[in-house]
Amino acid sequence: MPLLILLRHGQSQWNLENRFTGWVDIDLSPQGEEEARAAGELLKDVPIDYVFTSALKRAIRTADIALAAAGKYDIPTERSEKLNERHYGDLQGLNKDDIGRQYGEAQLKIWRRSYDVPPPNGESLKDTQERCIPYYTSTIEPKLREGKNVLIAAHGNSLRAIVMYLERLTPEQILEVNIPTGIPAVYELDNNLNIQTKRYLAEFRDAF
Repeated sequence: MPLLILLRHGQSQWNLENRFTGWVDIDLSPQGEEEARAAGELLKDVPIDYVFTSALKRAIRTADIALAAAGKYDIPTERSEKLNERHYGDLQGLNKDDIGRQYGEAQLKIWRRSYDVPPPNGESLKDTQERCIPYYTSTIEPKLREGKNVLIAAHGNSLRAIVMYLERLTPEQILEVNIPTGIPAVYELDNNLNIQTKRYLAEFRDAF
């Protein structure tokens, strides 16, 4: 049965600074690099046949660092903007605490976690899902149907879109889902790509 491994990139410099990042191509922080290495240590015994990442360096470098730490080289890899973080529009670069004080914590949570309410001039999770899931079903699922094990290194919201699809979550349920940085989630799928088991390879910690 195929394995699907989801890995949110390690802490980025703007995660550290508590700023909305979106499509801004910010690199990993030193802690993020360590998180990627730690993820690789956890993946040493997990066979991986294909790797997919977003087009943003924090996801690309997380995959590269993790695979090197796992001793896995020359794995076919594809990068796509379809797996990018959702675009935060006018919020990109702004501090989340400042936005919470300006607009209220409830509005901040809606912009960060809701399904279909976008930030000003940005994408909602629904928008992200509408670009991410067709790519997943047309490009990634065929590898899984061949019995291949796939690693996706991406972002909190593009991975939430995939989790919502995989786990058949409602918009209300996805509101409460947070993806931890640098902790591989392994789904064991059957031949019809239904979930048999799901486990994190380390203790769940709060995401940034």
